[in-house]
Amino acid sequence: MNIIDNDVVDALADTVLGPQDKSVPPAAWGRSVREYLGTAPELRQWQTPLLTLDRGRLDANLALMAEWTATAGVALAPHGKTTMAPQLWREQLMAGSWAITLATGWQAQLARSFGVGRIMLANTLLDPVGLAWAAAETARDAAFEFYCWADSVATVEQMDAVLRATPPGPPLRVLVELGGPHGRAGARTRTEAHAVAAALRASDRLTLAGVAGYEGALAHDRSTAGIAAVRGYLGELAALHTELAAAGAYPGPAIVTAGGSAYPEMVVEELAGLADTTTTVVLRSGAYLVHDDGFYAGISPLTAPAVAPGLRSAMHGWARVVSRPEPELALLDGGKRDFPYDEGLPVPQSVAGTPLPTAAVVTALNDQHTFLRIPGAGPAELPVGSIVRLGLSHPCTAFDKWRLIPVIDSVEAATPRVVDLIRTYF
Repeated sequence: MNIIDNDVVDALADTVLGPQDKSVPPAAWGRSVREYLGTAPELRQWQTPLLTLDRGRLDANLALMAEWTATAGVALAPHGKTTMAPQLWREQLMAGSWAITLATGWQAQLARSFGVGRIMLANTLLDPVGLAWAAAETARDAAFEFYCWADSVATVEQMDAVLRATPPGPPLRVLVELGGPHGRAGARTRTEAHAVAAALRASDRLTLAGVAGYEGALAHDRSTAGIAAVRGYLGELAALHTELAAAGAYPGPAIVTAGGSAYPEMVVEELAGLADTTTTVVLRSGAYLVHDDGFYAGISPLTAPAVAPGLRSAMHGWARVVSRPEPELALLDGGKRDFPYDEGLPVPQSVAGTPLPTAAVVTALNDQHTFLRIPGAGPAELPVGSIVRLGLSHPCTAFDKWRLIPVIDSVEAATPRVVDLIRTYF
């Protein structure tokens, strides 16, 4: 099984840059990515607003998670919808990831077009077009592994009906999704989940491949109640798998999968013990590669300095002061169209390498403006034209605002160099 098609990924370097690529300097227009990078470009040549990635931090985060999961005895199928960047997927797969996780049929089709050989669709696939594609692609390439989820008998019946109208082929691998009270999708009880498993076993076009779920929908912090909810849910998922295995319900090897980027250690503690010669435990964390300076920095057990060297944010925003209409207010030229805000507003970090006062705070974002307030600061402390580096929260909603993201050698460098360009597909 090919993990990814290197030729297709490498061909992205032949993409010609132009004004359709946000914030790319006009001097780069008409050049291929490869040609442009050959000019040894510097970050200061780019326009604002801008999102960047830090090469050193990406590499460190990648290595940390690969070692951590290997030591824990679980496989890693990072959620590719975080970045929708095949170049980064390749790095994750080359570092040992078992698969790439995705959320929609179209995302899976994109990943397959780049040759990804094993895909976990962490969702129900009911769309007839997507289902027909998955069945055809699985039949076309026997080495391709595709998994999706189902959480009700009605779901299984609809999937089965669609597939019966397609040409014969190997059965589609489906995991039973278990949910939790007030959570997202998923059968709400083990009894309901067993009924889903029975429906899968009765189908000629579907096969029971394991159990799956997402604990992150049940808590949003590390309070006592939040931790109890997550652990209780993971215990139910483990019990469901144990019951199905004891009943001989699996026709072949089974997968047990859970996990986002907020509670990975709990997934390992509660589920890793299920791994054996017939069961693979798969963690699906996606944010670890980029990490952040907001939500994940505050909740992940792998953030530095709690863990050495620890995950560090590899993404930063850059915006220019375009107005100082009030003594303590600066307006920056980036906003909701450029930076994430759903899991916390950007955090002002520095100007020209000099840290901003801890009292500096972003109070609001408009479509194209950031409101930065610095108590006690006059125009001289942050003059019009200054470029502010911002810490960001939630990589999923940072990447989806950019089709092309420059990678710099180091965010700490006095003059950061652009060493790569990452193409995204949203």
